[in-house]
Amino acid sequence: MLALFAANMRQLRKYRQLSQEDLADLCDLDRTYISGIERKRRNLGIRNIQRIADALDVDPRLLLDPLLHQDPHYLS
Repeated sequence: MLALFAANMRQLRKYRQLSQEDLADLCDLDRTYISGIERKRRNLGIRNIQRIADALDVDPRLLLDPLLHQDPHYLS
């Protein structure tokens, strides 16, 4: 689950053309925390999942959707 979340978050972040720092600012989280998530080194709490989803303007369920990770055109 952590690897899927990390891959989807990164894909959505890039789709929105945000740097890790930009996303961190939008979430009010530290950039190193965002980096740690993407590198699968951080475990997330439910509140931070919601903060990230809000910052990316998506339903939190999308961050765990395997189709997003499998199909790069899923968002198009």
